Amino acid sequence: QVRLVESGGGLVQVGDSLRLSCAVSGGTFSTYAVGWFRQVPGKEREFVAAISWSGGSTYYADSVKGRVTISRDNTENTVLLQMNSLRPEDTAVYYCAADPWRSWSPADKTPRQYEFWGQGTQVTVSS
Repeated sequence: QVRLVESGGGLVQVGDSLRLSCAVSGGTFSTYAVGWFRQVPGKEREFVAAISWSGGSTYYADSVKGRVTISRDNTENTVLLQMNSLRPEDTAVYYCAADPWRSWSPADKTPRQYEFWGQGTQVTVSS
């Protein structure tokens, strides 16, 4: 069973930076694409960024492009989400998710394509 654990969330000020980490265990990490999503109460879970199993391709939501960088370390089984110039609208619970490369499509940015999910980490940006 693949397990994902997010960390690194917290309370920050507008303009600050934060780095989220997603630790993956229980599977062959290098065969999974990983995505980050976020969700606020009353709204659907929203795509933030994704990275292919090799790390060679990355994808971003327009709302975070230029401020967020996703990366992965296949030797440490972790995926990082570096977030800069944070805004109040970035406040949400952030989730990482993994999907096997055979079934993953970068064009599909919906949560339903990801098979495994973490429990989430809260990010709050205060103005």
